[in-house]
Amino acid sequence: MMRRRTFLGGAASLAALSPTIALAQGGRTAVVLWHAMTGALADELNKLVARFNASQKTATVTTVFKGGYPQTLTAAIAAWRAGQAPHIAQVFDVGTGSMIAAGPAVKPLWQLVKETGVAIPPAHYVPAIRGYYSLEDGRMAALPFNSSTAVMWYDKDAFEKAGLDPETPPATWPEVVKAAETLKAKNAARYAVTTSWPAWVHFEQFASIHNVPYATEDDGFKGLDSELLIDSSPFAANLQRLLDMAKSGTFKYAGRGSAGDRVFYAGAAAIAFGSSGMRGNLVKSAKFRWADAYLPYDPAVIAKPINSIIGGASFWTMTAPHRTAVEYKAVAEFLAFLGKPDQDADWSAQTGYVPVTLGGFAKLKRDGFFAKNPGTEVPIRQLSRGPVTNNSRGIRLGNMPEIRVIILEEWERAMESHASAKDVLAKVVERGNKVLRAFQKSVAD
Repeated sequence: MMRRRTFLGGAASLAALSPTIALAQGGRTAVVLWHAMTGALADELNKLVARFNASQKTATVTTVFKGGYPQTLTAAIAAWRAGQAPHIAQVFDVGTGSMIAAGPAVKPLWQLVKETGVAIPPAHYVPAIRGYYSLEDGRMAALPFNSSTAVMWYDKDAFEKAGLDPETPPATWPEVVKAAETLKAKNAARYAVTTSWPAWVHFEQFASIHNVPYATEDDGFKGLDSELLIDSSPFAANLQRLLDMAKSGTFKYAGRGSAGDRVFYAGAAAIAFGSSGMRGNLVKSAKFRWADAYLPYDPAVIAKPINSIIGGASFWTMTAPHRTAVEYKAVAEFLAFLGKPDQDADWSAQTGYVPVTLGGFAKLKRDGFFAKNPGTEVPIRQLSRGPVTNNSRGIRLGNMPEIRVIILEEWERAMESHASAKDVLAKVVERGNKVLRAFQKSVAD
């Protein structure tokens, strides 16, 4: 994640970067978009861009692949410092807090709309998604684009082998524990339960659906002086449950990042927690019957779970010396185009990402997409479940990736030392708060 001083520091030599100042081409305004999409996702993005370019005669958008999310972010930072920032940069979800703190490097979406007069109504976007990319007062800072959430995937064949109903997945954590014990006893799969993205799923998503604060200052939305609250009893109970399951052999900690995905793809785990974006690979490679379901909740914490939070990325409007009002209007028109129901629905249907607008969701439903593709409605319904609260709109902390690493380091140590979840989380909070204070200082500097 970037820090404000990274943006606002001294000039950098960027001879390798191509200038992105828009030049008139056949009477059109040139707009440059830097992104991190690869393969089929890049193809679909380029199709969207081509449709926009063909839909009007005033602007031409050009896409440039800049590497993965971290590489794209780093390139955008360096380009801004050199006065050569792209018009639009795709930034992953955990970069949101730092982008908001980036000051003059970005033009927030609400400001872009105000200056250009191009309508991009926040109310058109799914509340749980727009809230993640909004300021404390609700003004949108970035345009949601590719969004996913975490779900529970399960192997129907393994459930059937264990004598469990493959059409009725566990809904609560006590039910998951019971199902895992049955799956293990019946030897229905090599592992009963595994997970990908452990910190994202079992801390950030857990906080959201249970309406539990992750940090003070409304999870960082109100200010940079926030402190972690993930040593509270709900988090401790959840982590202790996972540690106990690992000890009993019903939970497999497969590793960091998406490591658990491969375990599930191979049919080695009956239940896997991971991104809703796993669907594409399951369609292509799974040799078993599979389905997705809502994340389980702990009835001791909440009687009725609310919305989960998103992953993925958004589009940020960047600034550059001598960038004109005409260019910013072209950017706004392109972003507004992406939010049209037809475009949003098509992007979702082709990629597996959830629709980010209510109109896109409605169109998919009218077209029968969800009926023809069972399970595709689960992520968007989970994101839309219940009223969005200060605990469920997202987490906006500086250097969030570093905090995730701290959680995993202490979790992994606990599996070796058999330390209690309470002791683990006390260390996480102590170390994590130091990261937050360092970020706060970097912004102040």
